[in-house]
Amino acid sequence: MKLKHIATCAGLIASSILAFSNAPAQAFSFTTNFSGNNPKGDILLNSVRLKDGTIIDNFALANRANIVYNDLWTGGNTGAASADMGDQATIGIKQERVDNNGVVAALGNLNLNSIIDTEDSGRSMIDVFFSSAVDNLFFWERGMNSKLDIQALDANGRVVGNLLTSHSGKWQYAGYGIDTKEISGTQRVGSLGISLADLGVASPISGVRVGSQRLYNGPDWKVVGSATSVPEPATLAGLGLVAGAIATSRRRKVSNPTYSLPG
Repeated sequence: MKLKHIATCAGLIASSILAFSNAPAQAFSFTTNFSGNNPKGDILLNSVRLKDGTIIDNFALANRANIVYNDLWTGGNTGAASADMGDQATIGIKQERVDNNGVVAALGNLNLNSIIDTEDSGRSMIDVFFSSAVDNLFFWERGMNSKLDIQALDANGRVVGNLLTSHSGKWQYAGYGIDTKEISGTQRVGSLGISLADLGVASPISGVRVGSQRLYNGPDWKVVGSATSVPEPATLAGLGLVAGAIATSRRRKVSNPTYSLPG
């Protein structure tokens, strides 16, 4: 986004209200632990700390993307979502007419200065899939005053749960600012945590659909997930085979008992 109004304040996410469908949802606050303080350079995510003191540093990153729709870039400030990075950053990509690979290049890393940049009047919808199942989503947004449509995706890429729309102006300051190739000057970055309950689902998800409408003030965003310890389907299948083999072995032993001859 080119002309983003700097937010004058940000409320605590724990008390902020989000709207999805016709029902309210609660997001959660977290502290961003990062390395690097150059707004133009790499700002690397180390971990996040939840309000209860829990530290999360096992992240699932984007490894696949599908652009459902994205207003076409024809030069200048046209179009919608593009890939952007800090002027001096070494991790990320700058791509105006972004494709699926460009989305992954922008989001599939821990550089918080490698983002998806959306023009103020653009419309986009992007499906982002993670390297493993996730049970929480961590979002960052430059400017702290834009909306995002967020919805969960299952392993087959189907939309599940409820549509959640984050309210603009409710981002918590993440403690840093960025200055990317797309803009001139540093802008503060806000953070927002989204749980499975916020999305109306009960099980870990494989991806998230992120959208922006023309009145959303052009969100510039980054998302990662917290990786779950749930085994992948192939692992579960392997465990099932092992369990079956053990059970069969035990049945054979019972059906063919051995006896000691009397002395």
